[in-house]
Formats: sequence, C-alpha cells, structure tokens
Amino acid sequence: MTATTPGLAEPPTTPEVPDGRRSPRVVVVGGGPGGYEAALVARRAGADVTLVERQGLGGATVLTDVVPSKTLIATAEWMTIADRAPELGIRSLGQHADSPASGHQVLLDQVNERVVRLARAQSADIRTRLVDEGVDVVDGTGRLDGPQCVVITPSDGEAPERRCDADVVLLATGSTPRTLPEAEPDGERILTWTQLYGLDTLPERLIVVGSGVTGAEFAGAYRSLGSEVVLISSRDRVLPGEDADAAQVIEDVFRDRGMVVKGQSRAVSARRTATGVEVTLEGGEVVTGSHCLMAVGSVPSTQGIGLVEAGVRLTERGHVDVDRVSRTSVRGVYAAGDCTGVLPLASVAAMQGRIAMAHALGDAVVPLDLETVAANIFTAPEIATVGASQASLEESGVRYVSTSLALARNPRAKMLGIKDGFVKIFAHATTGIVLGGVVVAPRAGELIFPLTLAVSHRLTADDVAQSFTVYPSLSGSIAEVARVLHQRRA
Repeated sequence: MTATTPGLAEPPTTPEVPDGRRSPRVVVVGGGPGGYEAALVARRAGADVTLVERQGLGGATVLTDVVPSKTLIATAEWMTIADRAPELGIRSLGQHADSPASGHQVLLDQVNERVVRLARAQSADIRTRLVDEGVDVVDGTGRLDGPQCVVITPSDGEAPERRCDADVVLLATGSTPRTLPEAEPDGERILTWTQLYGLDTLPERLIVVGSGVTGAEFAGAYRSLGSEVVLISSRDRVLPGEDADAAQVIEDVFRDRGMVVKGQSRAVSARRTATGVEVTLEGGEVVTGSHCLMAVGSVPSTQGIGLVEAGVRLTERGHVDVDRVSRTSVRGVYAAGDCTGVLPLASVAAMQGRIAMAHALGDAVVPLDLETVAANIFTAPEIATVGASQASLEESGVRYVSTSLALARNPRAKMLGIKDGFVKIFAHATTGIVLGGVVVAPRAGELIFPLTLAVSHRLTADDVAQSFTVYPSLSGSIAEVARVLHQRRA
C-alpha cells in the first residue's frame, strides 16, 4: 500500500459533469463489504450508483467465508461449552460420568443447512438495503473497458451486455482460495473452505493443511464437533503471524483436546484414495484421513477484468496497488477489500470502501490507519488483537513496557470454568500511552473493544486502570493489567 501523508486527505475535485447538474455516476464492481459499503456512501452523497456482483450480495464474506464459517464455529463453541458442563455439576440425561460428551450428537447436514440458510438471509438483507437506498443492483460480472467504463455481462446468460459509463469506479472483486497443483480440490474429499458446507456427515478424520487463521479456526471447530483432526503446519507453531504467547495457548489447547499437530511439516501433495485421502509431506511421510481441507491462503480476483489494459497497477502478487485512501494508479478508479491485499478483514474492506467513495466524491477523509484495527481469530478460546504487536514494537525499537495476567485468576472466569487465556497490554515506557493489546479468551472479540478505544484515542494505561469495571467480569482483567503497568512504570 503506497504511503500518504498522515492526517486528513485532501479531497479531489468533484467528478466533472457536462453541465454541472448531472449526479456523479459511480459503478461498483463487487458486492462484498468494500463494495456495498461504498455503494451506500455514494448513494447518500447523491450519486447514481450501479453495483454489479456475480456471486450474491455480501460476496464471499457473507456467502462462503466469514458468515458461514463463524456460524459453524458458533455451533462448535456450544459443543465446547457442553464438554465443560460436568465440571460445573451439570450432566445430560443418559450421559455417563466417564464420557462427558456422550450426550451430544452433531448432525452436520442440519448444521450446514442452517449455515447456508443464514448466509443467504444475510445476503438478501444486504440486497434489500441497497435497493431501498436506490442502488441499481445487477447480477453479473463486470470488467473495465478503459478507466471510465464498466462492461457488465448479466449472469442469466440471456440479457445483452451492458456498458456503464462512470465518473468513479470502485473495484471490490475479493479473492479466491489458493490451491496447489498436486492437491486440486474435488469438492468431496479434498476441499477448500468454501466447499465444506456441502458435507452431509462429519469427517471421521480431517487433515487440515495450513495453520494460519483459516486453518486453525476450522481445525478447532471440527475437533470440537467430534472429528479427529490432523493439523499440518509448515512453521514451528500454529498461527505463526500472531502473538507468540497467544499462539502457544491455542496450540496447547488443540493438543489437550486430542488434535494431532504436525509442526515444521510441509504438504507437497494430496490425493484421493478409495476410502479417503492421502497427504504426502516433504520427507515422504504420508498422512491418511477421510477428508482434507486445503487452507493455504488466497489469491486476488484481479485477472481477466481489464485492469492492466486500463492502466491499473498491480503488485507482484496480483493485488491492486492502492494508497491509504484507496486510490489506484488511475484517476477515478479506486479499490477496496481482499483484492488490494492491504489486510484481509471484512472490517478493513468496509472502511476502505467508505473512505474511497467519500474521497472520490469530494469529502475530506482520514486515511486508513492499520494501527487501530482490531482483529479476532475465532478459535476456542478466541484471540483478539489491536494496535502494535510485541514483534513490531521490538523490531521498531520503541521503548515499551508490557505485562499480562492469566485469565484463570479472574473470578468470573472461575465461575464459568474458563482455564485458558490471558490479557496482555503494551504501553509506551515514558508516556504510558497504550500501544496495543492481546486478549485470549472466550468471546475475546467482544472484550478487545476497551483496548481498541484506548489505542484509537491514545489513552494511557492509567486512563484504563482508573475506569470502573463490573465485578465480577472478564473485562476486569483488562483494568487489572493496566494497574500492574502503572506499577511497572513507577
């Protein structure tokens, strides 16, 4: 992402129109969070807006990625809670003391039917909202014909192509799962994460290739649902890009729950057999299972839609090169979301789309600031982060202090039977300003918000420490960590 001067970005000249009376014409290619949020901003600014989407409103985020995966994970979370029930003195009727999970059965066909139904309902809600706002929603694919024209091919295959002249174009074409030549998905035994929801029965033994966020989330979910799981990690630990202490907690939990984690093991191929799959690792070891999930990253959907021909610059990895207000190398053409490679989060895509359209239509905006982004990994427990990481602080040489407290000492955690997790805060050694934080806990995505406010508004650890928290509450640990930081800085 090209750097721009921090602070307010100067708005461009309002798109020129022939007589000064016509509304700006905006065409959005892609209906994911970056696309539909941009469309709403543009429409409220008075623009004529056309949005083209080939898969369904909400894009992969709603239909095949975030919404369905987190719905599945929410189901798995209930299984995790149910497994803790005997510790709290609860036992299901017919349940045996030596088999705490024996009272629960996962009907994966019904789980996946619900997952797909909820995703479609969310997509329909987005379409209704856009149409009610006056956005012209077209089902089809869009490609650039120069920087100021989008050619739309309708999905029905019958309607003629449609040419849409545009004063502003917003590209939000997303990404697709990356595949390996020697491990091509077949949709039945070798799967990408978009294909999991077609399974009718729980995989007996699921091999997950890739220990990043997607791999870790699905590995944990299917283990909680009852599958045997083997997680293949090419690195020395799971979640290699995350806080080391947080990742260690997750790996320990995985192993404690019976998952096989193979670190420093790179998969070179996956093939279907008569009874399941075989995954071959570097060195020749063969891992057998009933199914294999390939979670080895994604590739931007930027090919074959006229970007290079229109002069839009792409990065070496094929992402659209954008600056902090989402401008591409071509005047009037903006981009948002996974196709830019900035940060693969729905919240970031939505923010990019809103910033892009406000900037394009003449409003002053604050450039995207990744240092204030809150992120969450939906394992059990979850990992939520905001602001600077410990690794980035050490690399930059910033003088900081840090402390963490185990969640198990929290009284509310004791009541809920929570044993794994912690709260960690980083603060500037001199000023005490909160630079970042990590929360590992059930529903950590909800608990991180106080630290998000602290980072966004440059609050100090003392500001956090002196704020009231409910007693007992999990959030009380955040204030307690802040109080310890005060002592460390004293």
